[in-house]
Amino acid sequence: MTPSLLALLRKVDTPTVCNAIEMAQGKRGFDQFTRGTMFCSAPSEGAIVGFARTAKIAAVQPPSEAPEVIRQRRMDYYRYMAEAPAPSVAVVEDVDFPSCIGAYWGEINTSVHKGFGMAGALTNGVMRDLGDMPQGFPVIAGSIGPSHGFVHVREIDTPVSIFGLTVNPSDLIHADRHGAVVVPADLIDQLKHAILKLFETERIILNAASEPGFNFEKFEIAWAAFEKARV
Repeated sequence: MTPSLLALLRKVDTPTVCNAIEMAQGKRGFDQFTRGTMFCSAPSEGAIVGFARTAKIAAVQPPSEAPEVIRQRRMDYYRYMAEAPAPSVAVVEDVDFPSCIGAYWGEINTSVHKGFGMAGALTNGVMRDLGDMPQGFPVIAGSIGPSHGFVHVREIDTPVSIFGLTVNPSDLIHADRHGAVVVPADLIDQLKHAILKLFETERIILNAASEPGFNFEKFEIAWAAFEKARV
């Protein structure tokens, strides 16, 4: 992850990254992205970009393990997140899904994770305190709710599932109000070039469509040029 690639990824939206991955692969069919509608706490702040630090939580039922075990795992979780190499994203699966009730992501927890230097959070679970979350730490969540239930940490540093997307520890995540995508590791070095090429080819259609007198004939010419440029 170079500084220039990181800066570019923070500026573009997640659909652009999905398109750029397909351009780099030279085919359609890439499917490492979330399904369904998710909620973004700060849609105007841009994308969350970073390498995944994963965990699982639950909240519907009280934990069955001893309180000291639960507390130690909670502290292990926070140490794990605090020691994440930058840039990093907290990716937390709520195992109660689709019946999640525990708003793990509120004012306090987002402030703690932001203080650790993390870029944001991705979860299939619940968030709250929408007017009080700190700036610079967007949360992409499955739902919004008022309370935390019996929320507790179940697992740390294991594969998780978020809206149909499997995320492994250290996967590169790009997420915004559209959802999230895992960037294949073997394409990271190609991603900047693919995004810039994507912008170049899309302008062929966008420029033509905005010109006076645009019609089907002009579209057909522009589309042929568009397809040729993408090869």
